[in-house]
Amino acid sequence: MPEANDRVSRLAILIDADNSNPARLPALLAEIAKYGNASVRRAYGNWTSGHLGGWKGGLLEHSIQPMQQFNYTTGKNATDSFLIIDAMDLLYAGKLDGFCIISSDSDFTRLAARIREQGLTVYGFGERKTPQAFVAACDKFIYTENLGDEAPVKAGAKPATKLKRDRTLDNLLAEAVEAASDDEGWAHLGAVGSNLQRLRSDFDTRSYGFAKLKDLMVAHPGYVLESRKGPDGKATMVYVRKKD
Repeated sequence: MPEANDRVSRLAILIDADNSNPARLPALLAEIAKYGNASVRRAYGNWTSGHLGGWKGGLLEHSIQPMQQFNYTTGKNATDSFLIIDAMDLLYAGKLDGFCIISSDSDFTRLAARIREQGLTVYGFGERKTPQAFVAACDKFIYTENLGDEAPVKAGAKPATKLKRDRTLDNLLAEAVEAASDDEGWAHLGAVGSNLQRLRSDFDTRSYGFAKLKDLMVAHPGYVLESRKGPDGKATMVYVRKKD
């Protein structure tokens, strides 16, 4: 998201073409635009082989630079190594605020952790099969099934009214609300959302059929919401607490 001084974050998109779906590229770029400006756009793979042919149109349309890596040795993923080395070069150039790593491969777990250690934000994008180690290494991880035509909540659709609850979600919400609550148990919804993201990098209301956190909390039978006027008397602030 844009920083407090309104400067848009500068991001690098690094795509592991061998482990990503080219059909999801437009939805991915639309999602990434929420977090900043993708000044670097690169996709890695052996473009001389036939299995990456589906990427050609998307790379041209969205100005993504194909980075060529030949498979010199059978059984070794040279593409992953090339992406990692390129990412480190970009990191030490010091011109970026964050990285978007597009892959469902666990090989980028250490890369994500190293970038975070340097103080930059890491956004991960991959399918639900992505190993948890890589998901947890990112500041925020978005499952590609939640984007585009496959998303549980489509643009303009009415939010779901029933929540598919599970113990993991209940515990996560309880911890996030408790950490942000005042002496009377009320928590600002924005703070709750921030806590949820810190607790689980892959938390996404769309995974439960809701476009917004407010809609999810309204549907949850264990919580009550209250709207209040902000200090300026105009803006509306939403608070939530557990039901008695």
